[in-house]
Amino acid sequence: MLQEVENLIPHRTPFLFVDKITSFSKETIIGLKTFDERDTWLKGSVPQSDYIPGTVLIESMAQCGGAGVKLLGITDGIFGLVSIEDAEFYSTARFTDEIKFEIHNIRLSEKIIKQSGIAYVEDKMIIKATWMCVKIQ
Repeated sequence: MLQEVENLIPHRTPFLFVDKITSFSKETIIGLKTFDERDTWLKGSVPQSDYIPGTVLIESMAQCGGAGVKLLGITDGIFGLVSIEDAEFYSTARFTDEIKFEIHNIRLSEKIIKQSGIAYVEDKMIIKATWMCVKIQ
């Protein structure tokens, strides 16, 4: 599961924030992540809390989108997150929550990936965002 995602994107533990891609098409990519004991170093940002930082969740969505696009065979190389057009936070995710990412492809090319996504815990929307990644290698 984790090794498969590692074959798709350059991120590695502890900065790999997607566990599995469950489906992908030119329109939508679905992935999952559960932050667990391997990720407790993230608690350092707010030690008294059991919440995953929102910026980490946005990075998770971008990684999920990148892995899905790689599975589609549209892009090759390494892409970096260069802009977050908007992000809205509705709720939080805790360690041990399974987070579902629903990513929508807006623009896909060999050099630019533009996507939007929604993160859910159970059926509750927690984050909505739009971002762009560009090829860096």
